Amino acid sequence: MTTDTSRHPMAKYLRPGAEVTTFCPGCGDGVIAHSVLRALDDEGADLDDYVFVCGIGCAGWIPSPYINVDTLHTTHGRPLAFATGVKLAKPETKVVVISGDGDLTAIGGNHLIHAARRDMDLTVLCVNNRIYGMTGGQVAPTTPEGVETATTPYGAEGRPFDLCRLVEAAGATYVARWTTAQPRFITRSVKRGLAHEGFAFIEIMSQCPVQFGKMSGEGSATHMHDIMRDSSVPLKQAGGLDPAELDGKWVVGELFDANAGGRG
Repeated sequence: MTTDTSRHPMAKYLRPGAEVTTFCPGCGDGVIAHSVLRALDDEGADLDDYVFVCGIGCAGWIPSPYINVDTLHTTHGRPLAFATGVKLAKPETKVVVISGDGDLTAIGGNHLIHAARRDMDLTVLCVNNRIYGMTGGQVAPTTPEGVETATTPYGAEGRPFDLCRLVEAAGATYVARWTTAQPRFITRSVKRGLAHEGFAFIEIMSQCPVQFGKMSGEGSATHMHDIMRDSSVPLKQAGGLDPAELDGKWVVGELFDANAGGRG
């Protein structure tokens, strides 16, 4: 038996003619796209049962145009508003939102907290590259304090959002965080998010070497990947550390699952 190595292993889920991506070299969106497709494949998903919704930004290009599924590519900051409408109109449909930290938590922040508060039955993947990548490297609500960006030449002011704590406090009933250095765990959480009844929020820390890497000094995609790997602290390990020891780290894991007794 021979394997056609020229064909993408998830080709049956890709829109014909859109196999070559426009993602920048080193971007984490390709890892995330493949992790999502693996989850769909593992579950034997029928894409006719799904609607994907995305906003404006790099992450919005993951489902649109690359995944061969019904997709709404919406206006800036509004994917959760559109997704809520789809779910209310067709409650039997699995609705998945993929968008970035700027789209979901800046102009779309109001929709985010209220979708979580209502515990809407949506699976939301927030790709957090800590900056506006597509539009020139502007500051985002997730940009670390002190990082120079196109709109903060003297350094970003104020603490960035902890998105997982934010949505949990607002009412989300499944919350997870991973980085692109843990693709298999992303796949696992996507599967659990799809099976979850209620608002499932999965934050994925992703590298943006072209904008954030350049402006923050983290450098190349490889170096950023290593930083994400080395800065990840599993949830169980984090429980035994002081807050000072977690400064500059990301606690990763399934942080909250109301159906499994609450916090992980």
